[in-house]
Amino acid sequence: MRGLIEFFVAKKHWFVFILLEALSLCLLFRSHDYHGSAFFTTANGLVGFVTDIVSSIDAYFGMPTRNHRLEAENEILRAEVIALQQELGAKKRSARQKPFRALGAEVIKSTLHKATNLMTINKGAKDGVKEEMGVVCSSGVVGVVSLTSEHYAIVIPLINTKSMVSCRVVGSEYFGTMQWQRGNTEETIVQGVPRHAEVSVGDRIETNGYSDIFPSGIPIGEVIKVDDSSDGLAYVLTVRLSTDFSNLRDVSVITNYRHMERQVLEHKADSLMNY
Repeated sequence: MRGLIEFFVAKKHWFVFILLEALSLCLLFRSHDYHGSAFFTTANGLVGFVTDIVSSIDAYFGMPTRNHRLEAENEILRAEVIALQQELGAKKRSARQKPFRALGAEVIKSTLHKATNLMTINKGAKDGVKEEMGVVCSSGVVGVVSLTSEHYAIVIPLINTKSMVSCRVVGSEYFGTMQWQRGNTEETIVQGVPRHAEVSVGDRIETNGYSDIFPSGIPIGEVIKVDDSSDGLAYVLTVRLSTDFSNLRDVSVITNYRHMERQVLEHKADSLMNY
């Protein structure tokens, strides 16, 4: 501390000089507009220059953080693009594989709390409805026609323990069999999806077109739980149904899907194999 004081005392004439210079410049710039304007313009330019340098240094050292953030955003965008591509592909396949007409009908009676729930609709044989025709609604699969009379038909809905529908995970060809387990009318079970399939909560389930009742691409529901089968060779998927059976009124019967054509062809093939 004593050495610092001795330094100031020894150099006091320099400090007095600097103080007087600063005071003179201050008086000059305050009393003359031109000099003051020139000073502040130069000072602003210098401050801007220094600010740019500091900003560039900060940007350089902050680059890794921004790169990580951009990469994360790009990853999200890529996932969205893939999902949209899969959805578009599914819609294209669905459009190609839906050469059918839909006959509108109304549900006039249904049960919800039995193991073998049934549904009655107000269209029958006179309207072109036949057994083993698929029934759908605006939100997805409803069931299959079981019996017909002239003006009415009985439908086995998805919420019937005897109902079995072949289905797949949207965006893939991995398929399984959907069968209701009784109880909750909002959920069902899909079994037989292989363990090497990539399945996760939130995936959608749709018909795969393997049956001669439903074309491919008709919604069934959304995966809400993924478990292993008892033998560990497949997944057991818990699926929330897209159809609200507790509030179902308007349905459509698929009247001309390739059911008969396929049955006739497969019957011929079986006959040839038996020779």
